[in-house]
Amino acid sequence: MDLYAAIDLRGGQAVRLRQGDFSRQTGYGDPIALARSFVAGGAPWLHLVDLDAARTGTPANRSTILAIAQELAVPVEAGGGVRTEADIDELLSGGVSRVIVGTVVHEDPAAVRRAAARHPGRVAIGLDYRLGAGGETEVAVHGWERGSGRTVSEVLGDVAGADLAAVIVTAIERDGMLAGPDVAGLTAVLGECSFPVIASGGVGSLEDLATLALLGSGGSGGTGGTGGGVVRPLAGVIAGRALVDGRFSVSEGVAACAASG
Repeated sequence: MDLYAAIDLRGGQAVRLRQGDFSRQTGYGDPIALARSFVAGGAPWLHLVDLDAARTGTPANRSTILAIAQELAVPVEAGGGVRTEADIDELLSGGVSRVIVGTVVHEDPAAVRRAAARHPGRVAIGLDYRLGAGGETEVAVHGWERGSGRTVSEVLGDVAGADLAAVIVTAIERDGMLAGPDVAGLTAVLGECSFPVIASGGVGSLEDLATLALLGSGGSGGTGGTGGGVVRPLAGVIAGRALVDGRFSVSEGVAACAASG
């Protein structure tokens, strides 16, 4: 299980939102300086999101993302406002190792399939969900400001068989809250998803990382999920606020993730 050190960008700055709420923002300064510090600490991956673009579709922070990808000698995955195949091509040709698409998966899944075929193993999808009153998952789009009316399972069905690098699953209510990941939701996704899964949302401690490292390894994950299959281990976990708030260091996080085997 790899650690992905996360930087969200808004207005040219590194920020963190709470539960995807743009009115509940904390600033963390220069995103390039923050990226350098993560890499210096041993981050094996950087996870970058253009929040302005996710909301409006206009790539306001793309030049900063490309500058980070070109300067630093670790792989970068980037998303936020990636709505067209031209967006995907620009990011990949500019030094980004993996592109994350979200809204377009719902609006034009065929385009995602085409992009994955042209860039095998370099396109990931982001599934950001809220739980309904009955426990159902509704995937959010357009910077988490709109509901799609569709469940995680339904969206996964649209891209079954595509040559995707990963599925990044975010529990929105837990994002930026440091209160622990949605273990039950992740276990269900792992049980039905044929793609590598990266967890996002809620990580606030090394204990949270240890819990996630057990999923699918005979620990708390076990077997099952909505698809009834064996739960595979997580491929990675994204940490953002826990790192910038000093809950644990990058090196400590990497070591905790390595315990997954």
